[in-house]
Amino acid sequence: SHTVHFNVQRAASHNVFVLRPLLNLNKDIALACVCTDMVETILSEEVKSVTSATEMLMQNLMALDQPGWFIAFVDILNAEGYTGLCEAIKQWDFKTIESMEPFKLLLERIEQSITKQIKPTEIIPLMGECLFDREYEEIRAVTDRKGNIAGAQKLIELLKRSDKCNWYKSLTLALQSCNYQTALDLMDHDTDNGKAVDDNQVNGDEVNGYETTVRFEFREEAEVENLSENQASGASSEDSDGIKLRNYQKELCISASRGENTIICAPTGCGKTIVALAICENHLRSSPRQKPKIVFMATKVDVYEQQHKLFLKHFGEGNEDVRVAGICGEMGDHLPVGMYVEENDIIVLTPQILVNALKSKAVQSLSIFTLMIFDECHNTTGKHPYNVLMTNYLDYKMSNRNAALPQIVGLTASVGIGNFRNTEEATNNICQLCANLDVRVISTVQENVEELRSFVHNPEKDFFPVEKQSNDPFLSIISKIMSNIEDLATTVYNIESLSNIQTKDYGTQKYEQWIVDVQKKCRTLHLNDKMEESRVCRALFNYTEHLRKYNDALIINDDARTKDALDYLEAFFEQVRNAGFDETEQKLTAFFDAEHKHLISLSGNEQLENPKLKTLKYILEEEYRNNNQTRTVLFVRTRALADAMKNWIEESESLKFLKPGVLIGRGKRSHQTGMTFTSKKGVLDSFKSSDQSKILIATSVAEEGIDIPQCNLVLMYEYVGNVVRMVQVRGRGRAQGSKCFFVSSTKDRIEKEKLNMYREKIVNEAIIELQNSKDSMVAKIDTYQREDKRRRDYMNSAPQRPLTDASFELLCSKCKTSACFTDDIRVLQDSHHIVLDKTIFERFIQKPHEKPKNYGGFKKKMKMFCKKCSHDWGIIASYMSIDDLPVIKIDSFVALNCVTRKQQYFRRWRDVTFTMKTFDITEISPC
Repeated sequence: SHTVHFNVQRAASHNVFVLRPLLNLNKDIALACVCTDMVETILSEEVKSVTSATEMLMQNLMALDQPGWFIAFVDILNAEGYTGLCEAIKQWDFKTIESMEPFKLLLERIEQSITKQIKPTEIIPLMGECLFDREYEEIRAVTDRKGNIAGAQKLIELLKRSDKCNWYKSLTLALQSCNYQTALDLMDHDTDNGKAVDDNQVNGDEVNGYETTVRFEFREEAEVENLSENQASGASSEDSDGIKLRNYQKELCISASRGENTIICAPTGCGKTIVALAICENHLRSSPRQKPKIVFMATKVDVYEQQHKLFLKHFGEGNEDVRVAGICGEMGDHLPVGMYVEENDIIVLTPQILVNALKSKAVQSLSIFTLMIFDECHNTTGKHPYNVLMTNYLDYKMSNRNAALPQIVGLTASVGIGNFRNTEEATNNICQLCANLDVRVISTVQENVEELRSFVHNPEKDFFPVEKQSNDPFLSIISKIMSNIEDLATTVYNIESLSNIQTKDYGTQKYEQWIVDVQKKCRTLHLNDKMEESRVCRALFNYTEHLRKYNDALIINDDARTKDALDYLEAFFEQVRNAGFDETEQKLTAFFDAEHKHLISLSGNEQLENPKLKTLKYILEEEYRNNNQTRTVLFVRTRALADAMKNWIEESESLKFLKPGVLIGRGKRSHQTGMTFTSKKGVLDSFKSSDQSKILIATSVAEEGIDIPQCNLVLMYEYVGNVVRMVQVRGRGRAQGSKCFFVSSTKDRIEKEKLNMYREKIVNEAIIELQNSKDSMVAKIDTYQREDKRRRDYMNSAPQRPLTDASFELLCSKCKTSACFTDDIRVLQDSHHIVLDKTIFERFIQKPHEKPKNYGGFKKKMKMFCKKCSHDWGIIASYMSIDDLPVIKIDSFVALNCVTRKQQYFRRWRDVTFTMKTFDITEISPC
């Protein structure tokens, strides 16, 4: 009919950018609609252009007169899996498909950058039904044949043709799962309002760089997994409950066993977890007050899992006398935390779970507990969940003189928090930590020091300062190329205006930060000519991604070999050539090609050997000559450097017998996925085996933690942290006769590490001083607590920013569609913002919630999305007996003042400037 032809013509623009004839013309029914010769022509055209071939298909379809062709066409779409397009054609409603256009435009804009950051074969298994089986195979084949960049380009090309409304979310979740953080930042369709990174926020390599993101938190896993071996011959005894404690461990227990609030400060590897078990045993036996109830908190999920398993193993899973439960992460959102706390004797959890439970009143008060144990208690500062809990504790205590509150026990390897220059400042910081934890005793090993030293050996650190390589020709050549690329970028747009970071040296983390800042601004760049805007943004992303690779190469060259840096660049450009080699890429590649031969000659010049590698090689050769059973952990700053060091060792005749293994964590900018637990275990098992790997190269393992009792040589290669981290890293060398060496060509890093060592001595002196002047310590802690309480009371009593009674209209922040008026918003439980106006249902669509949850009488049921652009507005929930309550999130909207017509954007509800009424169930009208 004419109507059908007209509507198909309307749909043609969508079909052209979604359909792929190769997928649609392989059915007999398709051949019945289009003649065989035309099918061959269309398929031939698709080799040149998918869009052109689809246009040809649609033109032929619209020229058909025979009955049934339309039904056949729709059946083909449905059979081939084009469910989104099929539904749109059936309903003649293309709003859902159109709503994905902004995301496809964003993908096109960032394509030049994102395709150089991901491995498509890691992404596609997580994409679900967003791609056809044949497309999965296409991506794999292209990747195998041409490399990751080409495979990523094929993935992006196919996603831009997808008719599935969930492809953007699936891609985002896949990137998140694979830890592609930089790509995730680019995919963030919401902007940060153009907020610039100020130059003083990035102050040299040590800020926002490797050092600030590196944090080693090592656990006593080896000891706790084998309690039977935790006994010193002739120096330990077995208590009545079977825990074998060394004398120094008993000493650490004394104050806590008396019921005193205590920080237990002892070196990594001494068995603090066993001490905590003994304290729990004693507390369960002798608590004089109510029925004992213990909460043990760990800041990291992996540590929580380890400790939860340990508590279950020790007290016996299913033991009715001592019931142990564990809650962490998102478990707390759908488990009845209050019931778990009520029905168990020991609860192991991550602290945010307890913070949330107190806020929602699932747990009425901390007074329900009789003992709280804080693992890594040095985190009890600022806005950390530990400090949030202790603020609640202290406010309750100082407002209720006879309050029954739990005993507090903290565990840490070092109390050296904050900045300090002398013993007085260190004691002030320690007293502040004690005040935060309401502790008056710091328990350290004083009487059984020799026994402790016999089990825990902390090696002294030796420094190997190395002169920087002078007149590095590789640095000169790459810097020239980078300067040329910056000049080229400036011809497209004033790139310097996109970032406030002015001083940026090549080959530094600060330059990487500048690239990140420029790319963020690029995402939100607005030009009147949208075609020009797209061209400019794609070009700038391309330029900055090449600059990033050169910057990475300079960092590798500084710490490893020129050969490794060149290999890194060659691998990149090989993939660039195998992918969509457009005019911009050709210009950028030409810069590299012009210097390639020169760079190759430099990489083979043995006279240009990196002085740091010479020093490292000398150390390793000497140590293994003296002891061929040496086990080494080599700490480096980046994954790329870890790979380069592995290659260097394997290619060095005198070192290849070491068979290096690599252990990586999850960095903030990882172009590779982090290691799984299984792969880590495999590397560690190989390292522990005497006939396999003798050296482990480790990057930041901040969240995972490792335990390597066999290690007797720790090498810190341009690696520096703070006092707490230094104590923990050095604690890797546990074996008798262990050594720790710091190798660096940067005087600032050496000085910082020496300052850390000096600060460690200051901390130890400060602890002794506080232990010897108990009254003074207690007085200072009491003073800090009173001052902190006054400060909190003042902040709470300070007049809040006046809110206006003016009416605001909330507009979808994506498409500016009207959603509701603030007069119709009601606040429930101080956190849920419900819209009473039922007409809002006409302006959004609902989809099942992926994780329906119950909490606080609330039940998440559905997700709500803008009907026009599919922007996430919030959830549909039920409360008590009331169904279908729209609960919105403010960061999905802009607020339009109904009088002034001025728009404002708020990220959090607490920032809004308008008043809202409290939820009243009587306002809910029956359906």
